[in-house]
Amino acid sequence: MSINATPRANQLHIGIFGKRNSGKSTLINALTGQNTALVSEVAGTTTDPVYKTIEIYGVGPCVLIDTAGFDDTGYLGQMRVEKTRIAMEKTDIALIVCCDEDIDQELEWMNAFQARNTPVIAIINKIDQMRTTDTIRNRLYEICKEEPIKISAITKTGIEKIREEIIRKLPGDYDARSITGELAAENDRVLLVMPQDIQAPKGRLILPQVQTLRELLDKKCVVLSCTADRLDQALASLVTPPKLIITDSQIFSMVYEKKPAESLLTSFSILFAAYKGDIDYFVKSAAVIGCLTENSKVLIAEACTHVPLKEDIGREKLPGMLRKKIGGGLTIDNVSGNDFPEDLSGYDLVIQCGACMFNRKYVMNRVAKAKAQNMPMTNYGVAIAYLSGILDKITLPG
Repeated sequence: MSINATPRANQLHIGIFGKRNSGKSTLINALTGQNTALVSEVAGTTTDPVYKTIEIYGVGPCVLIDTAGFDDTGYLGQMRVEKTRIAMEKTDIALIVCCDEDIDQELEWMNAFQARNTPVIAIINKIDQMRTTDTIRNRLYEICKEEPIKISAITKTGIEKIREEIIRKLPGDYDARSITGELAAENDRVLLVMPQDIQAPKGRLILPQVQTLRELLDKKCVVLSCTADRLDQALASLVTPPKLIITDSQIFSMVYEKKPAESLLTSFSILFAAYKGDIDYFVKSAAVIGCLTENSKVLIAEACTHVPLKEDIGREKLPGMLRKKIGGGLTIDNVSGNDFPEDLSGYDLVIQCGACMFNRKYVMNRVAKAKAQNMPMTNYGVAIAYLSGILDKITLPG
């Protein structure tokens, strides 16, 4: 699949980490074959992470993440390091770049990646400027149990070996996950119910709808779509009921009441709960909603950073549904984009959006953070199905 056909959130994220002036940006340029990253001898040239999409033969579309040095100092330096830590959460494969014998920090970051089950490729850069690499090699081998790759990003020596190692380290489920899974197959009739309200972008569909539709077409399904107010007409136009109906979670109840008994029902958000996150944990955690009180506190996390509109699902509709069931005193906090608290202890439940703008690794790291703190975590679609009283009646992707 080409770069143009693959949303960035679905591309393999390869993060490049190391100290300032270790040659990370030069390595990015060597891997891409162009001057993608700004290179300077001034330490700390890279501030915020830079995301660059490239195509790697044998892998496909990838996102290279150029990060600030994790040895940065001072107040601003620590802010840059925090941005680097966020990039760490999104990384599917980590390249750790070493350039001298002091590699205590590099080893610390390797251990952190390994704790997240993130494959690590150890790299010794600037071999054209070193007398020997034995000391660095031996310490890296103790941790990785693999030979580090020796390169010169300036002369491009060893760059091809990095590409080969990336292919070898690909996560087992990379590019194997499906949005609809076994819910739809060739020749199945699938009905998509997609409200075009104030939140829908003018002239286009939202990303989960686009991706789901494309996958169904690739599967050779027969796809029919309609808005909520045309559901009756859409169903009447079919000789036989659709095998599957996929709807916006906000109108779950209405679609459930009208659907044929033999048609399966799910939502875009629930499909993405399985595609990007841990559907089993999300379903289990949804039961906590029934135990919330007006003294409880809920965190709603949205991937998008758009300016909230009237009837925004994360800031108005979902909070309204929760308070209607639990009481007006329920405290609800909202975060968006990369903002997500390290300490979740002040909350009783976390509700994540469908996360179409995040890669799976980032969502699963949030889930892992919640689990480590014994914090229930669900997603928009699962929560709305629970609040609508139909969670046990809809179809969950396997």
